[in-house]
Amino acid sequence: MASSFEVSAGKAIGYTSGGAVTQETSKATGVTLNQAAGQITTDDAALAAGAEVTFTVTNDKVAATDVVIACIASGGTSGAYTLGCGAVAAGSFDLTLGNVSAGSLGEAVVINYAVIKASAS
Repeated sequence: MASSFEVSAGKAIGYTSGGAVTQETSKATGVTLNQAAGQITTDDAALAAGAEVTFTVTNDKVAATDVVIACIASGGTSGAYTLGCGAVAAGSFDLTLGNVSAGSLGEAVVINYAVIKASAS
């Protein structure tokens, strides 16, 4: 009987190689990083108090049934941001960064993510 989590070429759970990418223009600019795990550094453009921005991560390792986890690693004022992941599809997912502080913040936030291979059956 096959396991829910296959550990074979191209389908990893646990330790895996990763990569890094930096947004070019703004916090809304999409990025491409074709790795099962990685680090994204956002642009340091200002994000107003109470504002959210969503950007797309294009990644050929992602399937529509996968689970993407992400967290803020560094670069931002502690406790000033929220991060959510959504719209997971074949080849991409969205990240939404929110400023929950009382003021505008212009920081390059570093985000770590990992793709957990999953199945709908």
